Amino acid sequence: MSLIDALPSPSFKRRPWHPNVVLLCLSGAMLAAAWLLSFVSVAPNRIVSGTAFGMVDAISWPGAALVSLLFIAMAALSSVPTPRHYRAMLGIIILTLLLMPFGLMVAGHWLVDPSLPQARLGIGAAYWTVLFVLLLCLVELRLRLGLSRWWPTLLLAGVGIAWWGCAALWLDRLALVQEFQAREGQFYQAVGQHIALVGTAVGVSVVMGMLLAMLMRRYQRLQKIAFTLLNFLQTIPSLALFGLLLAPLAWLAANVPPLAALGVSGIGNAPALIALIAYSLLPMVRNTYIALEEVSAETLQAAKAMGMRTGQRFWQVRFPLALPVLLEGVRITAVQAIGLTAVAALIGAGGLGTFIFQGLGQAAMDMVLLGALPILILALIVDAGLGALADALRPGGQE
Repeated sequence: MSLIDALPSPSFKRRPWHPNVVLLCLSGAMLAAAWLLSFVSVAPNRIVSGTAFGMVDAISWPGAALVSLLFIAMAALSSVPTPRHYRAMLGIIILTLLLMPFGLMVAGHWLVDPSLPQARLGIGAAYWTVLFVLLLCLVELRLRLGLSRWWPTLLLAGVGIAWWGCAALWLDRLALVQEFQAREGQFYQAVGQHIALVGTAVGVSVVMGMLLAMLMRRYQRLQKIAFTLLNFLQTIPSLALFGLLLAPLAWLAANVPPLAALGVSGIGNAPALIALIAYSLLPMVRNTYIALEEVSAETLQAAKAMGMRTGQRFWQVRFPLALPVLLEGVRITAVQAIGLTAVAALIGAGGLGTFIFQGLGQAAMDMVLLGALPILILALIVDAGLGALADALRPGGQE
C-alpha cells in the first residue's frame, strides 16, 4: 500500500460533481505562471544582471509539455472532487515538487556556458509562483482530506531533503547554492544565533505571560491596564522599538558595571531580546488568559466536590484543559518572533537577517533569499509542529 493510499478517507458533504473552485483556479494560475513568467535567468557573474528565459528555452518542449500536463491533470481532477481524485492531486503535487530541482539541472545544462566559471543560474518568477501556489494547494488538500498538520510537514521535509541532495550534488551553478557555499560557516552560525534569540525570547515570554495572565485573573483591575500597555507595545514599529532601546541600554552599560559584565549594551542581544519579549507578550498573555477563563465552572465545581484543593484543581483540571489554547498562543508567539528576529540584525544581534540586509545593500537577491528562505522554513516547521500538538491535546484530537 502506497503512502497516498494510506491517507484517511474523509466524509464529503458537497455533491461529488461540484468542482472545487479553489483548486481549479490554483491549477490555472500555475499553468499561466509557468508559460508567462520567466523560468530561470542566467548571468555571466554576480554583478551583471541576468538574462531571463522562459520554460521552453529552459527545459525544452518535452519538459514544458510534462509540466503543462501535470497542471492540466490537477485542473481536471479538481473538477470532480472525490476522495480518490484528491489523493491523486496530492501525488501530483509531491511529484511536481520533486521534479522542480531537476528542471533547474536541465536548465543549467542547456543555458549555462561551461567556459564561464563565474556564470550563475537564477531562479525565475515562474518557479517561485508555482512553489507558492503548490503550497496553497497542499493546504486546501489537507483540509479536504482531513489530514493532521503533521502530514504536510513530513511531506515537505522529505521534499526538502531531496532538494538539498540535488543542490549539493548537481546544482553548483545555481546562484543560491553559490551564495551558500561562499558563506557556509557564517550561515550555520547565523542559524544558531537566530534559533537562540527566538528560543530565549519565546521561553521568557511564556513564563512572563503565564504569570501575568494569572495575576490578571486574580486582580481584575490589572487586566485593563495590562492589555492597554501590551496593545500599545504592538503599535510601535519593530525598528523604532530597537532604536528606542539603544540609548537607555547604552547608559546602563556605562553606569552599571555588573550589567555591562553580563553583556548588556546599546547594541547586540540585549535590546533585541527586550524588544522580542515585548512583542511576544500580547499573544501569549491573551491566549493564556482566554484559555484559563474558558474552562467551565461546572468542571471545576465537580473537581471541588471530589475533594480537590485549589492548587490541585488548577494543575490537574484547569491547566490541562487550557493547554491546547495556551499552545496556540505559544505557536503564534514563536512564529512572530522568528520573523521579527530578522530585524534584530540591524542592531548587531546577528541571525539570518544579516544576509537579508547585506543582500539588500549589495543588490544581491540570492543573498537575500539565503536569509529569508530558512526563516520561512523555520516558521513553517514551528507552526505545523505546535499546531499539530495543540490539535492532538484537544478532546477528540487524536483520531
